[in-house]
Amino acid sequence: MLKGISPIISPELLKILMEMGHGDELVIGDGNFPGASLARNLVRLDGHGVPEALEAILRLYPLDPYVEAPVALMQVVPGDKVETPIWDVYHTLCDKSEGRPVPFEHVERFAFYERAKKAYCVVMTGETALYANIILKKGVVTE
Repeated sequence: MLKGISPIISPELLKILMEMGHGDELVIGDGNFPGASLARNLVRLDGHGVPEALEAILRLYPLDPYVEAPVALMQVVPGDKVETPIWDVYHTLCDKSEGRPVPFEHVERFAFYERAKKAYCVVMTGETALYANIILKKGVVTE
């Protein structure tokens, strides 16, 4: 354990976050996300939801201010009757972390999977909400 680092952040995840550079992407997947078959690097956070993982990661991980949308969500498949209130939580956490409104983009399901294959890491959670997957593009630490 270390001071100031959430116990959700495992030693493996901390190492990966430190290895990542500007522009690298991190996926946080819900319990249905096919992370094991897509990931270059896979970290399991079973027993935790995406919001708590996101909040812990954002304490350490700057979002890229130089791109149009440093956060991406998996777009709801047309015809799916799914509500996505968890997205409001993501907006609140990202805005609070960055101290500004953070723009998000919505990516078609299979395009999201292709992007996840190129991500530096996929963090798998036990999140049960549908369409709870999120991609974060890393920025730079300026302080």
